[in-house]
Amino acid sequence: MKEYLQNVLEQSGTLGLEEIIMYIVAAALISSAIYISYWYTHSGTTYSQKFNVSLVTLTILTATVMTVIGNNVALSLGMVGALSIVRFRTAIKDSRDTTYIFWAITVGICCGVGDFVVAGIGTAVTFVVLLCLGRVRNENRILLIVRGSFIKEREIESIIFSYFKGKAVQRVKNTTPSHIELIFEMSKKVYHLSYQQETSIAEKLYGLGDIEYVNIVTQSDEISG
Repeated sequence: MKEYLQNVLEQSGTLGLEEIIMYIVAAALISSAIYISYWYTHSGTTYSQKFNVSLVTLTILTATVMTVIGNNVALSLGMVGALSIVRFRTAIKDSRDTTYIFWAITVGICCGVGDFVVAGIGTAVTFVVLLCLGRVRNENRILLIVRGSFIKEREIESIIFSYFKGKAVQRVKNTTPSHIELIFEMSKKVYHLSYQQETSIAEKLYGLGDIEYVNIVTQSDEISG
């Protein structure tokens, strides 16, 4: 039994130079699809050219590691132990970035073991899905921030709820003995419907008197860099 376990742990496959070059070059070629997909699905401040280049190099490095490991169990366990002490603190600007990281690693593993069919089909399907759905964005929300005299609380709320027909949701209410600050949230569609009215919400609120400011802010889930 001892000899069997030793043979399993020491089992390894020897790859020729041509095979090693083929595996790594294949990883580099397929990673170009990841590069193009990331470039297409990200725009503006969410796009990071450095991160996109990192995806390509991550694919190549993963394939390189897999060619080193081969089917050597002992080496693979040692590699897992070495990688487990590495802590990655890369800031993820977009939740889709996690998908691209796993995509790059998967392609690298497949190419590293010479399974180009799985790498190719998986990349093709993922590319098409992201091509169709990659431009999906969360709808921006509108925040209406009002600060005024504390005694105007009821009147402010009444005007806003009436103006937006009850579709503005009150999120925050900050008060002091003399002042109050209210924050309402609504969809962009609801806010744009207010353009049909003759008087703007700001004019109506300032008409109450004792209003310090009326701010309208567009809130987005996208993190700018």
